[in-house]
Amino acid sequence: MKVYLDDERRAPTGWQQVRNSQEAIELLKAGGVQELSLGNDARGAGEEVLRWIQEAVSICDFDSPVIEVHTVNPAARNRLTSGIRAIQRMTECCCGAD
Repeated sequence: MKVYLDDERRAPTGWQQVRNSQEAIELLKAGGVQELSLGNDARGAGEEVLRWIQEAVSICDFDSPVIEVHTVNPAARNRLTSGIRAIQRMTECCCGAD
């Protein structure tokens, strides 16, 4: 499944639309999310999802999906990209993934 988190934009064809972090996290918990595209609203929805993924990966009990960023806000893009890199480092260093 491909999940598109955005509180304003419509998901592209083939993507499951979610409007807030809780919806995204519930789908991640249920499993089967292979790709995740993050926007970021004023409440930091994309960042909240990344924090959840970081915690789940830290216990090596969660395989992170491929994550991309589609927000147009430069500051939010930088924060989200940094969070994605942190998840990638955790996966490589702590859980033995290649």
